Amino acid sequence: MASKPVPTKWAHLIFGAHVSTAKGLSASVEYAVSVGCQCLQLFAKSPRQWRGRPIDPEAAAAFLHTREDLAFGPVFTHTAYLINLATDNEDLRRTSVVALADELTRGAALNAAAVVTHLGNDPALDSIAAARRVADALLEARDIAGEDAATTRLLLENTAGAGKTFGSAFEELGAVIDFAGLPPSELGVCFDTCHGFARGMDVATTEGWDEVVAGFEHHVGIDRLGLIHANDCLFERGSRKDRHAWIGDGMIGMDGFCAMVRHKALAHVPVITEMPGDPPEKDAVNISRLRGCLLLDSPLG
Repeated sequence: MASKPVPTKWAHLIFGAHVSTAKGLSASVEYAVSVGCQCLQLFAKSPRQWRGRPIDPEAAAAFLHTREDLAFGPVFTHTAYLINLATDNEDLRRTSVVALADELTRGAALNAAAVVTHLGNDPALDSIAAARRVADALLEARDIAGEDAATTRLLLENTAGAGKTFGSAFEELGAVIDFAGLPPSELGVCFDTCHGFARGMDVATTEGWDEVVAGFEHHVGIDRLGLIHANDCLFERGSRKDRHAWIGDGMIGMDGFCAMVRHKALAHVPVITEMPGDPPEKDAVNISRLRGCLLLDSPLG
């Protein structure tokens, strides 16, 4: 039976982290709570394999019970890195479609608020053709997933723009959404701050965030923004290098993240960190730094 839909907006800004499921699904929620998470992201299967064992129904039921018992917030799943929806290789496209359908089914089993996916590579660097291929592929995956897809929102994640990766510009993401023709409740965007900064977007200043939000509203629509990946960037703006750093320790800096946290247009968007380092410190520290930005007198810089 498909899980019931979950809300796509929350009453206030909430923070969480990408967490491991190595000790089990329920343990991932308990860990998240212990480091101050109000939401979390996880892989519903290995991110480096096309296929995985089906989610055990008892484990899924225990996971949902733990979430309810702890009054935990939304859960997001992230698809395997292998998925390439923009490809013009028919075999790879077909495998990616089937894999995405499986990820949507897994997301539904875990009552996920959304499934986050990368879009893959555009071999010909023809963004309109690539956008149409991505839209067709995700629609096909939704058809395969059936009822499960109707209960699980899909979020397209922006990239840093290295090589032939597709989806680094809001225009590209907006084109996919236009071609797909799905409502915001079914198709949206996950904005990664490190990727955006590496692509050249100014998310290090208040004025820069105003421009980024305006650009997103124009090309995508703010109602499509379902999740923020809050990650600092190890390299300079426009480097096209996707290397995450702890909040405030990279080139975006605390000013940029405090500007993000305090931006009115982003007030109801869940925030997830994806940090290198050892748990629990990496998660507890970064979530604490973001939460500190909510205080009006919190230091900047």
